[in-house]
Amino acid sequence: MGEYLLGLDAGNTVIKAVIFDRQGNEIATASAEGHSVMPCSGHVERGLDELWDNARQVIRACIEQAGIRPGEIAAIGCAGHGNGLYALDHDGQPLLGIQSLDTRAAGLVEEWKAQGVGDRTYPIGQQRPWPSQTPTLLAWLKRHRPDIFAQIGTVFLCKDFIVNRLTEQRVSEVSDMTGCGLLNVAARRYDRDLMDAYGLGECLGLLPPLIESADIAGHVTEAAAARTGLAPGTPVVGGLFDVVASAVGSGVTRTGAASIIAGTWSINQVIVDRPELDGPVFMSSTFDRHRYLAIESSATSAANLEWLVRAFFADIETTGRSPFDVCCDLASAIEPAGDDPLYHPFLYGAQQDGNARAGFYGVAGWHTQGHLVRALLEGVAFGHRQHVETMRKAGAVFNEAVLSGGGSRSLLWPQIFADVLGVPVSVAQSRETGALGAAIAAGTGVEIFSDFADGAATMVRTERFYRPNVALEAHYARRYDLYRDIADAMAPLWRRLTAFGATVSGEVA
Repeated sequence: MGEYLLGLDAGNTVIKAVIFDRQGNEIATASAEGHSVMPCSGHVERGLDELWDNARQVIRACIEQAGIRPGEIAAIGCAGHGNGLYALDHDGQPLLGIQSLDTRAAGLVEEWKAQGVGDRTYPIGQQRPWPSQTPTLLAWLKRHRPDIFAQIGTVFLCKDFIVNRLTEQRVSEVSDMTGCGLLNVAARRYDRDLMDAYGLGECLGLLPPLIESADIAGHVTEAAAARTGLAPGTPVVGGLFDVVASAVGSGVTRTGAASIIAGTWSINQVIVDRPELDGPVFMSSTFDRHRYLAIESSATSAANLEWLVRAFFADIETTGRSPFDVCCDLASAIEPAGDDPLYHPFLYGAQQDGNARAGFYGVAGWHTQGHLVRALLEGVAFGHRQHVETMRKAGAVFNEAVLSGGGSRSLLWPQIFADVLGVPVSVAQSRETGALGAAIAAGTGVEIFSDFADGAATMVRTERFYRPNVALEAHYARRYDLYRDIADAMAPLWRRLTAFGATVSGEVA
């Protein structure tokens, strides 16, 4: 069997390929950035041909960089962003890719909320409808784009599309399908009553066969091998919802362990032994063949810093350094004060409010670039804290967390997370925890590892550790209260703003 494992990580913006040896050392890595298309307000889509072309390019580049024979790759695992909607037509050709940043269905969610649809879906799928959720988007297409809806032959997720291109198999796996609200979580299967609750009873046939994450989905075809440089016949496992992959790839594998991901999405998750907790959480996902992840999340994390840098710091003098590092240096120079600005990280809406929008509050004439950057870093951490408090109220218990995602690369941001959350925070050595988790799943599928915990124990190492600054506890408690109060006050104004925008553009709200 080959000595290497290939992990793919397909996010909303970037797809990465990383080759690891069996000890978790990164042998080679390649990435490509995709392009989102926003044809209407709230619509965020991508071209599936571009996604596959980028996947093929990074795989080939990674193999060439590693200088290994393709046949030395023992297995391939793919992680991908959850939710959104990726569809093939009846002939198996790419049809549509809607990303998990999309908020077109916000009006439908409000309608369903008034009708109590979530009271029907939550007991089965451990999730209430929300704008970027896969079944919600499918229902929106059924109502507003029946021409596209009629062409759908298969509904699955981002990484399932890449697995399909590699193997020609139309399959999905339990972690992604639970995470997008399409499974009976306790039974780990599709459910007629759940689909009926979404008004999608006739769509059961559009859902692909279901496997476990580390099961072999198929093998690399001759055609895919020619396009990627892989060896024909290489095993490809079902793969993982990227938040699960990042948990595994950061070493979070025991019950009660917590993983926080500061990426495009704010992901906050704890491993639990049973899918039902003592109170509601945003969603549940399977973790391995027996356990689950309680998850609180929203599109409110490090994408905010990417936007700030792109929109306002594109020309900043970096002297060869990353503009993100320069921005964090500006924030590090700011001594926390009671009148510092506050920031809401709602560029792509809030968890249960697709109308929510980002904003700086309390900006004064004496505030600098550094104040605004620090306000953004804190605002993202406050968003994570809100999710963490929800999980704790539901009975999820943890006393420390592992931080991964782009936000973990900063030397300042993990300390802010520790201070705002009030728990010690560690950062894994690997920057590519999603790809590493996918590689561990691949190694488990071909029996290099007995399970995820065995793979993580072999391949994951910790790099940094942060303790909360007790002196800032009261400071952040006061600022967090203000953050929440301002959001509550803004909610009706955000709804008015959305309604006004729909009236001006003539769109369906």
